[in-house]
Amino acid sequence: MINVQEHLRLRELLKEQDRFPIGVELVSTRGTMSQSQTRHTRAFAEDLTHSPEVDWVSITDNAGGNPQLAPMALGTPILYAGKEVVIHLTCKDLNRHALESQLWMYASQGFHNVLAMTGDYPMTGPEGMAKPVFDTDSVGLLHIIGRMNDGLEIRPVRSKPGTRKLDETHFFPGSVCNPFKQSASTLMPQYFKLLQKIRHGAQFIIPQIGYDARQSSELLAFLHAHGYADTPVIGNVYVLNRTVARLFHQQKIPGVSLHDSLLKLCLQQAASPDRGKAFFLELAAKQAAMFQYLGYKGAYLGGVHRYDDVARILETMEGFSEGDAKTFVKEFGYSDPDDFRLYQADPETGVVPLTSPTPAPRLKRPRTEWSYRVAATVHNLAFQNGKGLAPHGKRICTKGEQGTDCPAWLRWIEKGSKTLLFQCRDCGDCSLSETAFLCPVSQCPKNQRNGPCGGSRGTQCEVLNHPCIWSRAYDRKASDSNPSGMLDFTPVFQDQSLCHTSSWANYWHQRDHQGKPSFQPTPPNQEAT
Repeated sequence: MINVQEHLRLRELLKEQDRFPIGVELVSTRGTMSQSQTRHTRAFAEDLTHSPEVDWVSITDNAGGNPQLAPMALGTPILYAGKEVVIHLTCKDLNRHALESQLWMYASQGFHNVLAMTGDYPMTGPEGMAKPVFDTDSVGLLHIIGRMNDGLEIRPVRSKPGTRKLDETHFFPGSVCNPFKQSASTLMPQYFKLLQKIRHGAQFIIPQIGYDARQSSELLAFLHAHGYADTPVIGNVYVLNRTVARLFHQQKIPGVSLHDSLLKLCLQQAASPDRGKAFFLELAAKQAAMFQYLGYKGAYLGGVHRYDDVARILETMEGFSEGDAKTFVKEFGYSDPDDFRLYQADPETGVVPLTSPTPAPRLKRPRTEWSYRVAATVHNLAFQNGKGLAPHGKRICTKGEQGTDCPAWLRWIEKGSKTLLFQCRDCGDCSLSETAFLCPVSQCPKNQRNGPCGGSRGTQCEVLNHPCIWSRAYDRKASDSNPSGMLDFTPVFQDQSLCHTSSWANYWHQRDHQGKPSFQPTPPNQEAT
C-alpha cells in the first residue's frame, strides 16, 4: 500500500506561496489498456509522470456521459511511480452504496485526491441511452467523504444495538463551480452551492471552463467575502481548437459557453497554415499566467493530448512577466456587458478587488408566481413541526390503514393535489419546500435536491427543453425574500424505501430526510462568516 503521507502532497503544494502548481487532465478512453488508442493515452500519461514541471495528473470519470476505462486503471501506474493523481468521481453512474464502495477501493489503493462532481447526463450508446443514477450529487458525495474521513459509524448487525466506527480515511476532496453564468438566477445558486460544497468538505475548487477574467476574479472575491479566502482555487485552462471552439459556442458541452468574439478569433486563427496551433497554445499560456496574477493557486490544463504541447505552454508561460499577465486580464474579457454581476469591477484593472468588493446594482425583483405563494402558505400552515395543522395531521395518520400511514381519504387528497400542482411522482421523501415547490423528481433529470448542477444552457436545463428548476427557484425566492439562504439545509439523501408512501405522513412522523439527525463533518478550513 502507498504511504498516506507520501500522497497528500497536493494538499501541501496548494499551500505553498512561492509555487504555482500545474495539473494536467488525462481523459480516459474506451477499451482495454492494450488497445491502440489507450496505448497513446498511456504514453502521454508516462510523459506526464516523469515530467518535473507537472505536479499532478487528473483523470476523468466517463467524461461527457460516455462509458470509458475506469480512471484507476490509468492512475495506478502514475501513482506508484510517485506522481500525485486526482481521481474524478461522479454520481451519474453509481448509487451512494457504490460510491462508498468505490471510495474504499481508492483509499485502499492509495488514491486520496478526489474531485467530487455530479457528472454529465449519460449519452446514447450502441444499445441506446443508459439509465442515469444521480442517487446523490456533489454536495452529497462530499458529505459521504466527510463522514468517511471522520471515521464512518455503522450498525454491524440490525438485531444488535450500538454502532462500530471504521478507520478514518484521508481523502483530500475537491469540487467544481461554474462562475460564468449570465443571469442572477443561474449564477447566484452556483455561488450558494459552492459554499455548501466547502462547508461539507471541499478543500480545493476547480471552476468550469471560461474565458472571462472579470468573473474569474469575482469568484475569488466571493470566497473572500464569505470567509473562505484560504480555500485554494485552481484555474481551468482548456486548449482550444476550431472544432472545440464551435462545440463550446453551440453549448454542446454542458455548462460551457464561448463568446461570439472569441469564436470569431478562433476561426480566423484556425485558417493559418498551422491551423492556429501556435495561437491556441499561446492563448492557454496567457490564461494560466492571468490566473496566477489574479491569485489562483494553480492551473489545470485540459484539451491537451501530447506532452510536447504541455511543455510548450509551460515554457511560454515562464517567459511572461507580471506586467504581461496584467495585460492578459483585459484580453480575457469575453462576455457581454449586460451579464449579471455580483460585484463591481475596478475600472482601472478590470477585475473585482479581493477585499471589500462593491456590490453591483441590484436588479428589479422578479414577479411572484401565485402558485408559489399558495404552496408556501399551505406548507407553513400544515408542515411546521409542532405548529399549525401539523399535530392534527400526525394524529390523523396514526389511525391510517397502514399503521402510521395516511387514511385512504387523506392519501387520495395528497396524491391528487400534488400530481396536479407539482407533477408529483410519489417519491415519499418530498423536497418541495427546499426547491421552492418545484418537483426535482419530475422536473429535473438529475434529481438535484441540493442545488443546481453546472450544466444548464442559459436558464434552460441541459437535458429537457424547459427552464432549470433551480433558476426558477431562485426567482421565486427572490420575489418575496432574500434568497441567499436558499441552500442552507442539511444535504438531502432521498430514502428510496419511502417511494409510493405518503410524504405527508412521513414528514409528520419524521421518517423522511427532514426528520433524520444531521451529520456535520469536521470543517476543512474555517467557518464562514
